[in-house]
Amino acid sequence: MRILIPVDEQVKDTDVCMSFGRAPYYLIYNTEDSTYEFIKNIAAASPGGAGIQAAQIVVDSQAQVLLTPRCGKNAADIILGANMKVYKTLNPSVQYNIKAFLDGQLNPLTEIHPGYHNHGGN
Repeated sequence: MRILIPVDEQVKDTDVCMSFGRAPYYLIYNTEDSTYEFIKNIAAASPGGAGIQAAQIVVDSQAQVLLTPRCGKNAADIILGANMKVYKTLNPSVQYNIKAFLDGQLNPLTEIHPGYHNHGGN
């Protein structure tokens, strides 16, 4: 399984980025071989629609699960429409949240916000 998490830095021991659409990078953890890879979020610098563009990057990554503290409605519609599961992070640590997800301790993200259209963040 491939688990994707928005992050600020390209290191596995980083924290979860509070912004899904404007996160500089996405970390992908592969549960089959315990490897990490990073994808640059080219949507982060977009003047508008970053969440939608970021959602397409996430879907194209072929991850099955997204762990994030929050997500806008338009992005969530794309991600959920691709049959990805979205879970709410509990702690700033990427490693904590991966372990919590694998241990069944994270809840599905149900509080989807309307987005921050043209306000510099999603």
